[in-house]
Amino acid sequence: MNRIGIDKIKSQKLANSLNDLLANYQVFYTNVRGFHWNVRGDKFFELHIKFEELYNDLNIKIDEISERILTLGHTPAHSFTDYLKTSEIAEAENTVDGKQNVESLVNSLSLLIGKQRLILDESADANDEGTNSLMSDYIREQEKLVWMYDAFLNK
Repeated sequence: MNRIGIDKIKSQKLANSLNDLLANYQVFYTNVRGFHWNVRGDKFFELHIKFEELYNDLNIKIDEISERILTLGHTPAHSFTDYLKTSEIAEAENTVDGKQNVESLVNSLSLLIGKQRLILDESADANDEGTNSLMSDYIREQEKLVWMYDAFLNK
């Protein structure tokens, strides 16, 4: 058992999954910053503010995920090269079209929700309530965001 009472092998598996999640969050965060800086068009003011709200929230989540990895007794990845190798979320380019940016957000959030659901299963198996609670909170928040962004896109 590690210092917080979680099986060391299960803790390592969770840390690996959380590092994968961290890589995806880091690329997503960078994409959203680009959306915020570069969006143009008739929804500029609305989207500029929403993108800033989102990247501020993502920054907090990145820190929480990293600290959870440390709490489990492992090291969070911290190289952007490693993030790019690991992340399933691709870097966004030519980020001026608001509708395309929102589509990208929804796709990225859907991917994150799926990864977090898998971590929920792993954390339940490890009796790791800390990670479980974190993932559960993220999923609840992001499901609502997907609904709201889909409403913006008329879907």
